Amino acid sequence: MKNSILLFGIFFICLSCGQDPVPKPQAYLRLEFPEPTYQEFHKNLPFTIEKNKLASHVETKSISGPTESYGVTLQYPSLKGSIYLTYKSIDNNPDNLMAFLRDAQKFTQEHTRKADEIIEQPYENKARKVYGMFYEVGGNAASQSQFYVTDSTNHFLTGSLYFYAKPNYDSIYPAAKYLEKDIKHIMETVSWK
Repeated sequence: MKNSILLFGIFFICLSCGQDPVPKPQAYLRLEFPEPTYQEFHKNLPFTIEKNKLASHVETKSISGPTESYGVTLQYPSLKGSIYLTYKSIDNNPDNLMAFLRDAQKFTQEHTRKADEIIEQPYENKARKVYGMFYEVGGNAASQSQFYVTDSTNHFLTGSLYFYAKPNYDSIYPAAKYLEKDIKHIMETVSWK
C-alpha cells in the first residue's frame, strides 16, 4: 500500500510539472477618438477661434471685471470634459497685461501640489500678433492642460481643460492628449478682432 501511494505521489508530481507559468503582458486601454473636424467660432466675441465639432455644446457669457471680459465653455460630452476659455480686454494698459499674466501663471503653479511635472511650451505667431504659453500638467492634477495667448496690447485669452471625474492621470490620459491637440489648435487659430 505504501509503495502504491508513493508511486501515485511520484506520478502525480511528474504530471503536475509542465511549462513554467508566464505572466500575462500588461494591457492598456485602447480608446479611439474621431479625427478632429474644425469650424470657425466667433459668436460676437472680440476674437475668433476654430473649435472641434466634437465640442457639441458651447456656452458663452459676459463676465464682470475691470475690463471687457467673456467666458466660453467648450463641452465634450463624449469625453466627459470641457475646455474653459476666459477673454479679458487689456485696454492698452501695461498694468492690466501684467496682472493678467500673473493670474494665468499663478493659476498654473497652484497645480504643483498634485502635478508630477509641468511642461511649458512657448507659442509665438508674429504675423497674427499672438504670443503665449502652453502648459502640460502631468499627474493627478485637476487640469491637465492650460494656456494663455495675448497680443500684448488689447487682448488676453486663457484656457484650461477639466474632466468631470476625479483626476486619475492613467485613466484620462488618452482623452487629455486628444483635447491637448484641440487646445493647441485654438492657440494656433485665434484671431483678434
